[in-house]
Amino acid sequence: MSQILLTIATFLAACIRMATPLTLAGLGEAFSERTGVMNLGVEAIMLCGAFSSFIVTFWTGNVYWGMLCGMLAGMIISGIHAILCIKCKANQTIVGLALNFFALGLTSFLFLIVFGQSTILPQCKTVPNFGFPVLGKIPLLGKAFFTHNIFVYLMYLLVFIFLFIYKKTEWGVIFTAVGEHPSAADTAGINVFRIRYLACMVNGLLGGLAGSYFTLAQLGFFMEDITAGKGYIALVTVILGRRNPLGILCSALLIGLADAVQFQLQTMNIPIPSQAFSILPYIAAVFVLLFSAGKSSDPSALGIPYERDNR
Repeated sequence: MSQILLTIATFLAACIRMATPLTLAGLGEAFSERTGVMNLGVEAIMLCGAFSSFIVTFWTGNVYWGMLCGMLAGMIISGIHAILCIKCKANQTIVGLALNFFALGLTSFLFLIVFGQSTILPQCKTVPNFGFPVLGKIPLLGKAFFTHNIFVYLMYLLVFIFLFIYKKTEWGVIFTAVGEHPSAADTAGINVFRIRYLACMVNGLLGGLAGSYFTLAQLGFFMEDITAGKGYIALVTVILGRRNPLGILCSALLIGLADAVQFQLQTMNIPIPSQAFSILPYIAAVFVLLFSAGKSSDPSALGIPYERDNR
């Protein structure tokens, strides 16, 4: 019985680890979309965050400096998107997709310039796991939920912070108003552009943190296209979770479950190509989208540039 409980706890812990970057990036994107700015460049934000955090940690040996620089890189990419879409009124979808291709080429090029072509990937330090003194000792739940690294605990904290902001503060009302009816919010004295820029910066910060997770918590190295489409899957969690922090977390856990299953299947020496298992999280994402079809309630001004003179 104890062995079964240990296996279940280990599997649940794996689900949470796989869901962490999706949740972090999803929370940031949902925050941005609530104000009317849709950024499909989440993949670019995560990729640049992963590269920057790896480079800084590799050079300094300090994972926390790496985390900060990963968040800064994400904010820079999101800032570019914000300027083009908010100030220049560019199409938000096209800009986001263009940034994804740009980031993929940029990070691959910079990595090649710094390290050259090598069959051995350079390694960096990773963040340690640690458990809470009391909570970590709870049977089954302790090992599953409270013996992780700082990224996971930040994810828990941020889910409740965003819930509190949306439900209990005036800021939550302001963000919703800007996304639903920006002209009315402007008339009420709310600076629509400033709120949208703020939301984009938060999106970049959390997306960069999500990217840092891959290099500083999961792998300990960087390689080309390390995020492997996880930015797009984070967008799926936002759609299914209806921009609600708990909904995003549950959606990410569902997809994380598929990710954990595919790793478990690969260790069982089943005579099936490993690529067949690797597509399980993406299949889960497609099914999630199918079940959520027609149920999304997008903000009225989502993806629409605000022009003060046109009311």
